[in-house]
Amino acid sequence: MNAVIAAMITAVVGVLGTLFAPLLSQQMTTRQREAAAAAEAERRRFEERRAAYTAMNRASRQFHTLLKDTLHRLRDGVCTDQDRAQLEEARLDHRDRYAEALMIVPEAVMIASRDVNRVLAAADAAAKRIDRGRALEGETPEAVLVALKEAKPRLTEMQRVMRRDLGVED
Repeated sequence: MNAVIAAMITAVVGVLGTLFAPLLSQQMTTRQREAAAAAEAERRRFEERRAAYTAMNRASRQFHTLLKDTLHRLRDGVCTDQDRAQLEEARLDHRDRYAEALMIVPEAVMIASRDVNRVLAAADAAAKRIDRGRALEGETPEAVLVALKEAKPRLTEMQRVMRRDLGVED
């Protein structure tokens, strides 16, 4: 009887194995697809952050450079409408990159970016007042250029925070 029971158990196990093998295979395939989809979503988020950081860094530095150039031109009395238009374009680009990044970057990056933005916005407002002949007391292109120097270490810090978030360590 033992041989008969062993044969029946073997037959049942064989039938169950045949029936459940496709289910197990399908479940494993589903898990692999889910894992691949999650990895792809993470890669896309990383690439989106990297692109946002690149654009934000470039726009901030361009705005800083053109703001500095405009202040030199205001100081020398040679600021043109083209200079003003370039500065305005850089300001708008900087604002747009900041707004785009706001929705996808971590708070640490936004804090660093806000620190840069405060300095650039203050210098931009002062440059506009100077250009319009409505400078506040003691507000000169030279004084604003000195204040604008505060942007440089903040730009460097913003870049450092971005790089750290992307996993780039020195």
